[in-house]
Amino acid sequence: MSAPRPWKLSEVSYGHVKQSQYEVAVLPLGATEPHNLHLPYGTDDYEGTQIGERICEAAHAQGAKVILLPTIPYGTETNMREFPLAMNLDPSTLFAVVTDLIASLVQSGIKKVLLLNSHGGNEMKPLLRELYGKTEAQVFLCNWFKAFSNDEYFSIFKHMEDHAGEMETSMILAYRPELVARRPDGSLDADSGATRPMQFEALEKGWVSITRPWHLLTTNSGSGHPHEASAEKGEQLMELLVNRLAPFLVQLSEAKLDDTFPFVVDDIT
Repeated sequence: MSAPRPWKLSEVSYGHVKQSQYEVAVLPLGATEPHNLHLPYGTDDYEGTQIGERICEAAHAQGAKVILLPTIPYGTETNMREFPLAMNLDPSTLFAVVTDLIASLVQSGIKKVLLLNSHGGNEMKPLLRELYGKTEAQVFLCNWFKAFSNDEYFSIFKHMEDHAGEMETSMILAYRPELVARRPDGSLDADSGATRPMQFEALEKGWVSITRPWHLLTTNSGSGHPHEASAEKGEQLMELLVNRLAPFLVQLSEAKLDDTFPFVVDDIT
């Protein structure tokens, strides 16, 4: 059996924690919802956990005083309610849970927090605005599925991701392949991921937005083409994320909290 990983809270003992000093906490945010016919309900949970583990492991190896918290497995599913067992937390409920957890971190002396969000329905930026000035914590948000440019994305994938498409399928093929449903011929047990068009050009072009009802938008909750996914593509994406996010955790761990944080102290005239 492997030894406890010192940067993962769920694996270490109180004896270890009481002798450790942590500067940064990473809190992954997931969801429990359908992902087309082929991916597990815990896709967002698994993605957030795996990415959190990889970036914290790399940051710890570079000297960061970082601790990875257990992933919150539930998220906002208000527009997935017509699908069975899409386990919803209203935004206000999710905000309250995260706020309480941040307060626990501050009580423990950890004042630098990264929310590592793995679910598009968890719109957390309003919480950062609400918490600003109300907590001693400096709270950062990373929607990992947006932590790269379009050029970087299309250097790996052929199809743009929305939900359970090429990118998410590749991540699960890379890190939880035993959970991907397949047909007898070995192909993915997934539909095409096609979506219904909307009546209004403004909605189609993104000039106006709504919260999309997924039972009307999709056939089986999948939006995005999954059939060209591969484990290799998932591994390439993970490498990109680790190279991008682990150095940030190292820098954040080393940074001093003062009245100008996180800005560079310099004249702006």
